[in-house]
Formats: sequence, C-alpha cells, structure tokens
Amino acid sequence: MKSKTIIQILLGLVIIGLAVALYLSIVKPMKFNEEFTKRRDACAEKLKGIRTLEEAYKTTYGCYTGSFDTLFNRLMNEDSMRVVNKNINYDKIPEDVDINEMTESEQIKAGYVSRVTEYVNPIDNLRKTGKFKLTDEEILNLRYVPYPRNKKYDFKLQAGSIEKSGYQMPVFECLVNMEDLLSDLDEQLVINKIDELKKNQKFPGWKVGDMTQAITDGNFE
Repeated sequence: MKSKTIIQILLGLVIIGLAVALYLSIVKPMKFNEEFTKRRDACAEKLKGIRTLEEAYKTTYGCYTGSFDTLFNRLMNEDSMRVVNKNINYDKIPEDVDINEMTESEQIKAGYVSRVTEYVNPIDNLRKTGKFKLTDEEILNLRYVPYPRNKKYDFKLQAGSIEKSGYQMPVFECLVNMEDLLSDLDEQLVINKIDELKKNQKFPGWKVGDMTQAITDGNFE
C-alpha cells in the first residue's frame, strides 16, 4: 500500500474520530440535561405528596414528623383529625327568618345553626377534598427516591422547631442530594452540575421545606 494511501486512510480515521468526539460533546450534555429534568420532575411529584401529608400531620397533631413510618402510620390508621362541621337546623328556623341576613354567632345563639365536632381519618379527609388521589400503596412509596432505578433509598426527612418572634415554629425538610439522584450518570457532568448550582448559591438537590425557616416551598417550583 502506497504511503499516500496510508496517510489518506489515517486522515480519514482522524476526521471520523473528531466528528464522533464533536457529536458526543454535543449529544451527551443534551441527554444529561433531559435526564436531569426528568428526574427533577419525578422527585417533585413525590416531594409535593410528602409535603401534603406533613401539612395534614401538622394540622392534626400540631407539629411535623421526621419519620416516614410515623407519618404514614398515624395519618392512615388513626381517626385523629378534628373537623368542625356546620349543621343548619331547618326545623327550628321560622318561615319569616332569613338566616343569611344574620351573622354566624347570631345563627348559633338563636339555635338555627350548630357546630358538630368529629374526628376523622386524615387521609380520608384529604381524599374528600379531591386534591389528593394517591392510593395507600402510592402513599407508602412516596418515601423512596425514584432514581437511580437500581437503587432503593429514602428521601431524607427531618422535623423540629425554630424560634420566631418569641414563638416556637414547627419546621420540616425533605430532600435528596444531587450526587445520589444522579449517581448512575456521567460522573464529570454530575460534578459540573453540582458546581454550577453551588456557584449560583442553590441547593445541590431537590427539597421541600427548610430546617432554618418556617416555609414549605420546594426549590423545584
């Protein structure tokens, strides 16, 4: 084989190699970003569900909990949420009386309206609102981070209280770190993403709530 032909073949291989390298340098970050967004959205749905349950827990028991076992078991198995229902006593209202023209305290004092307190199951009460539709199995699976697929582990859940204006305010935080969530992806791209978030003073992961301030916001919203 002539040396010119060999050189041409080598140049062709170099060009192909450069083209492949260029393609990968464009495609790999694109695929990474797509996966990053998909995992963010999957975590967001679970964290929203956990937040809903924590808020129901606080309404019922006056505080948050840092235990998934406690959160699920008490909300699913105890009739502990205090609910006050308004009953209109139609048989006691004279025909010439329009209770809509009265204040609620006047209605109650006249006996036209009464308040009935009952204790209900918090999960059942949530479902009655139509805003919470998870099955019992889906509730129990909220604790697990959805990625990587080959790894099963919990979101990190904490609860406590902070002092604000002389009062103790209950707080909670539920999160997953980016390095755990993306541990099966390209290591360098994960490092770059975490560095980018830290430089922008953003938490390198996804979470709801905060242990240092009384908020229940999620950083994915």
